[in-house]
Amino acid sequence: MKAAIRILAMAAILASPLAQGAGKRADSYVEHEATLVVTQPGPHDGEGQTTAYPFFEDAEGFRMVFRKRALHKGASIGLHTNDKDEIYYVLSGRGELTLEGEVSEVGPGDAILTRNGDSHALRQRGEEDLVILIVFPKRPTDP
Repeated sequence: MKAAIRILAMAAILASPLAQGAGKRADSYVEHEATLVVTQPGPHDGEGQTTAYPFFEDAEGFRMVFRKRALHKGASIGLHTNDKDEIYYVLSGRGELTLEGEVSEVGPGDAILTRNGDSHALRQRGEEDLVILIVFPKRPTDP
C-alpha cells in the first residue's frame, strides 16, 4: 500500500506547476483529514452515504484533485462517463466495479485507471466501508 500511495503522490507532483516549470513554490503544507470531513451522497447520482476528504482543494496553482472517499454500506459512485483520466486506489473494503459495461470485484491494493470517455461506476460490497483514493487533473476552468 505504501508503494501505491507513493505512486499517487508522484502523479500529483508531476502535474504540479513546479514540475511544469512554473518555478519554486513557497506554500507547501500539511492537511489533516480530520479537518476535511464532508458527508455526501454517492457522487454521480450514486446511492447511500459517503465521507469525502478533499485534500488540497484550495491549494493555489495545484492542478490535481487528490481525495479520499469512504463508501459506507450500500453506497455507490453512480455510472458516469469521464471527461478526464482518473485513478481510484482501493485502501480497504470490497467493491463492485463496472468499467465499460464489464463488472469485476475490487479490493485492497487494486488500482483502477479510467480514461477520458470511459464509463464506470463503483459500489461498496460487504460489511466494511470501501475506502478509496481518487486522483485526477483539474480542468482549466476549475478553481
